[in-house]
Amino acid sequence: MGAFAALFALAAGSLALSGCAELILGSAATTGIAIAEERSVGDAVDDLTIRAELNHLFFQKDVELYRDVSFSVFEGRVLLKGSVPTPEDRIEALRIAWQAAGVREVINELQVTDEGGILDYARDTWISAQLKGRLLVDVEVLSINYGIETVNGTVYLLGIAQDDAELVRVIEHARGIENVKRVVSHVVVKDGPGRPVSP
Repeated sequence: MGAFAALFALAAGSLALSGCAELILGSAATTGIAIAEERSVGDAVDDLTIRAELNHLFFQKDVELYRDVSFSVFEGRVLLKGSVPTPEDRIEALRIAWQAAGVREVINELQVTDEGGILDYARDTWISAQLKGRLLVDVEVLSINYGIETVNGTVYLLGIAQDDAELVRVIEHARGIENVKRVVSHVVVKDGPGRPVSP
């Protein structure tokens, strides 16, 4: 079985577990994207498998959390994000995330708040899109190595930076966008430690 066929079969199996059509679409691009990223195709496939299991676990164990919590997966590192109504929900989401096979680290950035709504979601989506666009045209940033999520005006970064200077540029881009309240970095600097950053 060729690499693409194997990848497609994995994505199809993941879809049966999670019921999320986005996995098929995401997996179709995984092989090509991983070549440009710091991680290997194998790492990208592992992350796709973890994401599929997380979808399945959250849906089976707590439908409310499934709706409130989203996550990014990068080299076995899971970033939980979103808004939940109680501290107990935040802890439960962390517990569920650790049950997925292959998870090496869980970063819990869930906010306990009743904030939210269509307008907030639209604003957060706009912020993420603006930052992705800025990184894409910055020739000093390898934008493909970054995952970007925005929740209630807080920008969360996950991925691998080539060096400290690149990470600083990314954070500065984020801080320069209108309506950004805070920037939290869980980016790992290549051949160096991660440097969580917030204003």
